[in-house]
Amino acid sequence: MNIHSVGKISELGKIGGLNANTGVKENRNAAFETLFDAAANMIKDTNRYTNEAEEAEMAFSLGLLDNTHDLQVAQQKANLALQFTIAVRNQVLDAYKEIMNLQF
Repeated sequence: MNIHSVGKISELGKIGGLNANTGVKENRNAAFETLFDAAANMIKDTNRYTNEAEEAEMAFSLGLLDNTHDLQVAQQKANLALQFTIAVRNQVLDAYKEIMNLQF
């Protein structure tokens, strides 16, 4: 039985001068960065929808907007975006608590 070929498996992770541990660390960093960027964009979108709803409310109260449909659509977008952001936040906090309760 030839076991020398098994030793070459560790060389598969060495692509472009990186060893397997560095690649895993970079993948974890990239995954966290992607997740963080998505969360930041979700918060920015929620803020934008809330600001648009407030502007529509002011325009309606000043008489610049006479269509209640547009006002309700802007308010509903802001409300749904806020509910979704809160639900995601709650799930992340639950996952964090679950991780903190793990015992090694």
